Formats: sequence, C-alpha cells, structure tokens
Amino acid sequence: MPEILIQYEAEIWKAIIETFMMVGVSILAAVLIGLPVGTLLYLCRKGQMLENRLVFSTLNLLVNIIRSFPFLLLVVFLIPFTRLIIGTAIGTAAATVPLSIIAIAHYSRLVEQSLLDVPKGVMEAAISMGASVKEVIFKFLYVEARSGLVLGLTTSIISFISYSTIMGVVGGGGIGDFAIRYGYQQFKTDLMMYMIVIMVILVQLIQFTGTTVSRMIDKR
Repeated sequence: MPEILIQYEAEIWKAIIETFMMVGVSILAAVLIGLPVGTLLYLCRKGQMLENRLVFSTLNLLVNIIRSFPFLLLVVFLIPFTRLIIGTAIGTAAATVPLSIIAIAHYSRLVEQSLLDVPKGVMEAAISMGASVKEVIFKFLYVEARSGLVLGLTTSIISFISYSTIMGVVGGGGIGDFAIRYGYQQFKTDLMMYMIVIMVILVQLIQFTGTTVSRMIDKR
C-alpha cells in the first residue's frame, strides 16, 4: 500500500463510511418512496387503471422541478427544511435529506419509464381476470418490469454516489469531499487520484452487480 494511503488510512475509511451512509439512505428513500411514486405516475396516466389527471399532473410537476434543480442549488435551497427535519444543516445525517429527495425524484421517473415498457396486453389480461390494483402492481407490473427496475436502481445508485461528492458543502464528508480537501486543496494529486480510483472501482462493482442481477431475473 502506498505510504500516503497509510498516512491517511483512518480518514479514508471514515470518508468511505460516510459515502456508504449517504448513498444507503438515498437508496432506501428511492425504493420506499420513489418506487410507489413512479408506480402512481404510471397508473394515473391517461388511459391507465387509475387515470387521474390532477394526481398525475401534480406528481409529474414535482418530479420535474426537483430533477431540474442543479443539485448544489437544491442542497442550499433545502437547508431550512433540513434543519427542521434533522435539527442541523451540517453533517452526514443532514446531507442525507437533499440526497434522499433527489433520489426519490430520480428513481420515480425511471420506475415510470420501466413500467411503460410493460406490454399493454399484460395489463389487459390482469384486468380481465378481475385482479385488484394491488394484484396488478405486485403480480403483473413489477414481475414484468423487474429487470428494468433493477437496472434503473443501479443507474440511480451510481448517480447518488456522484451527488454525494458535492455534500462537502454542508459538511457531509464522503470520498469526494476527502479528495477535494486533502488531495486537491493541499496539492496532493496522488492522493486525489487514489480516491478517484476508489470511486471508479466502486461504480464498476455496482454496475456489474446490477447488470448481473438484472440479467438473472429477466424472464424475457
């Protein structure tokens, strides 16, 4: 192991743990809230099972607004809300708030797109068999779209890792923040490059895992 990595070993592990914490909470928010929101967007569209123009337009507008915000500005804009929820606007816990909000918006759109790829015949068959809304969602839609949902989540996780590098603005820490503070600002280019390599390896592992799982569960 290079000497400089040994010198900063404790700080590097702390940064990695902070990144995992921020991304982990974001993934949880994406699955628990983003998945239902994306499903509702799909079901409330014109011609779908729960067609509702008001609900669709409202959710669609909110998702578009959040996704159109430059992430750094979103972080700053949400500082009062973060302070209200967490009690502080600084630190790793506070950083999870804007990350979770962008995660929900990001993944909900990918969920909607995945469900739109489900053949219309599947929905028609489910409805003709008298399936309830819950049965249509869990026994038909999610089953048919599971490969796309996993790939969408994989893409989202990689985006969350990228977003997490900005969280040094609010003291969120993480690998990206460590690379900037200890590498770039202190002119230790080799340390910064090592951090970039760690990020690249992490992203490659996530992409490989997501692609493999998606391929395994793809019923087509």
